[in-house]
Formats: sequence, C-alpha cells, structure tokens
Amino acid sequence: MLSDSVTPQRRLIQDASHNLFVANGVDPHKPTQMVPSSLLTSLPPDVNERVEHAQQKTEQTIRAAIGTPFYSHKGFLLYCGDSCELLPRLCAAGLNLDLTVTSPPYNIGKEYEQPLAVERYVDWCSRWVNQIYALTQPNGAFWLNMGYFAVPGKGLCVPISYLIWSKSPFYLLQEIVWQYGAGVSAKTRFSPRNEKWLFYVKDQARYTFNLDAVRDPNVKYPNQKKNGKYRCNPLGKNPGDVWSFPKVTTGTSRSSKERTGHPAQFPLAVVERIIKASSNSGDLILDPFAGSCSAGIAAVGLRRMFLGIEIRKDYCDLAVKRHSRFLELQKTAQNEHLLFQLAE
Repeated sequence: MLSDSVTPQRRLIQDASHNLFVANGVDPHKPTQMVPSSLLTSLPPDVNERVEHAQQKTEQTIRAAIGTPFYSHKGFLLYCGDSCELLPRLCAAGLNLDLTVTSPPYNIGKEYEQPLAVERYVDWCSRWVNQIYALTQPNGAFWLNMGYFAVPGKGLCVPISYLIWSKSPFYLLQEIVWQYGAGVSAKTRFSPRNEKWLFYVKDQARYTFNLDAVRDPNVKYPNQKKNGKYRCNPLGKNPGDVWSFPKVTTGTSRSSKERTGHPAQFPLAVVERIIKASSNSGDLILDPFAGSCSAGIAAVGLRRMFLGIEIRKDYCDLAVKRHSRFLELQKTAQNEHLLFQLAE
C-alpha cells in the first residue's frame, strides 16, 4: 500500500473556498504565443550591417568545412546530418562558437531516437559535449536542457543531468530549474513539473553574461529604499534560478500557437532568455539537435547567427516552414511599427 489517502466527500476543485482559480476566475493555462513580440523588432541599421558582415564571413567557413546547407537565409543555417560527424569537421576548419543551446534526445523512446543502455547513452553524450567544447570560444557558454529517465535498479525518474554533468570538460556554473504547469500526471508519486538546464561556461572567470538584458521588471516593492537609495535595480530583479515558463502544449483550446509537429519542442521564451544572457549581437549560436529550430528562431530574432544540425529530414522541412513563417511575422510587425512612427 502506497498511501493512506482518503476519498473526498465532494469535489474540492469546484469549491471556491478551496480552489483559488475558481474563486478568482483565473485560468491557470496560458498557451504560448507563436513568437514573442520581442523577437519581431528590428535593430539600428549600423548594428544590422555589422551583424550581416560577421555572418557572411562565418557562413563561408561553415560551408567550406561541411558543404552546402539544407537551408540558408541571412544568418540561419540548417544542416541535415549527424552532429557527431559534422562537429569534428567544423573544429578542423577553425570555427569558433559563442554559445550552444540544445536539448538532445532523452533516451526515453521518442519517435526520433533508438533507446540505448544507460552507459552507452552517457558515453554518447560525452562524445558530442567534448566536440562542442573544442569549438567554443574562451568566453563562450553551453546551455544543456535535460529531462529524466529510468535507471534499472537505481531509480524511476533520475535526472539525466546527474549522470552526465561530470563528463563535460566545461565548468558547471549552475543548474536552472525550468518549472511549468502542464505535464505528465502520476498517482504513485508526485507529478513531474520541471526540467533542468545546465549552465556551463568554458572559463569560470571570463564569460558573457548580460544580466541587464534579462532582468524581470515584476518587482513586488519597486520603490523600497535603504539609506535613501532604491534597493532594486531600475531595470528589474535578477530572474533567479527557477524559471516559470509554460510548456508548448497540445489539445483543444490548449494548444500553443507556436506548436509544430515536433514532439519535444521547448518554448521560445525560455531560449530567448538564454540567448540574451549568454551572447551578443552577431554571435554564432549552435544547436546540434535542432529539431523544430526554436533556438534558431530566437537567435535570428535577436540578430545572432544560427547554425543548426538535425539528423531527420522531416524535422528539417518542418523547421524551414517555421522559419519562413517567422520571417513573415517579423516583416509584418516591422512594417506596422514603421507606419506607427510615420503617423506620429
């Protein structure tokens, strides 16, 4: 017997005295938007010119090393292939990465993976992590999103990050907990509602970190002072190491607008914060397991250059359509902004 649970006499979840969502009329589910508005804005012409020049030079290096991309458009490069085969060739060509943001297969039997024994999976992860390390600039960073899986005889929901963190030559700066509302339900344990992001850097004493770019303006006491000085930064507070972002959901009236056909898509809002914090305009961002290219959409929206590698052609096709749709939304938003300026 697992618990001494008592069958409720009434549905507490329908009672306003027990359920604040019912009492306050709050819908706890907020589907994510197709693209955050912050990714649709334009940068000053001088910044755009500098970024485009850097991107052209980097693209030449990439093409010379691994050939013609599956898809290319103004700083968005997507290759259909195996990362473990392409990354060494990029390293030999002298390519330098500023940031890698990725979420590899979790080894749990999704449609895009063939499950491996735990030891083989960990060895495989160690292989491509070391390849990324060799490519990364001295002040670069590596953000790794991991879930959990079962380890025979040891645990049911073992965080993958616990098994591979020490296999990386990177310096682990900290673990970020991404908390969300929707997820798998459970009856014999607590329902899982988080995933981990490991924030690695190459040099623990020197790395890019733009805190002001990601400060949270939702401060409870914005005017609080100490010794006559405001306690909080005028741009907002440090977001902390527990992030609450909705998952990319499915279902009637619950489906996220940014939802694609990929079964393991993370939201643009999460990767947008990472890219803002750990890179600058014109930097090169890699996702070696690109999937639907969430990292790529966020990267080009923030005027970084994106290099994505995805082994499945159908996901590459999906990512190309998604990027084309993003460009349409971006153009519309910028035209509307221009008209607004002219009307003032």
